[in-house]
Amino acid sequence: MALRHAGPGEKVHLPSASSPDARTTALVKTDRFETAQLVVRAGVTIQPHSVPGYAVIYCIEGSVFLDAGQEIHLQGGDWIYLARDEKHGLRATQDSSLLLTVLFDR
Repeated sequence: MALRHAGPGEKVHLPSASSPDARTTALVKTDRFETAQLVVRAGVTIQPHSVPGYAVIYCIEGSVFLDAGQEIHLQGGDWIYLARDEKHGLRATQDSSLLLTVLFDR
């Protein structure tokens, strides 16, 4: 089954990380960008990796440590972007919701 993404102008509700049904969801994918809501439960680690574009991360709620050459603590309301192809990993200390957008410029 093909993954369904939101269309232009389509409203999408992002559930709170405190909801037991909340899970990571791909929201949009185009030739220029993709966006996903990442729901990362306390204690979960995302191993270091890179993406082929600029990664823009907005921590909606919770608490995570982003390892991008240095450890950066992100809490609800924090925003950061990473350079194209920058290696990074993540560790959640609380149930967390992140909005991830990857911008492709090639």
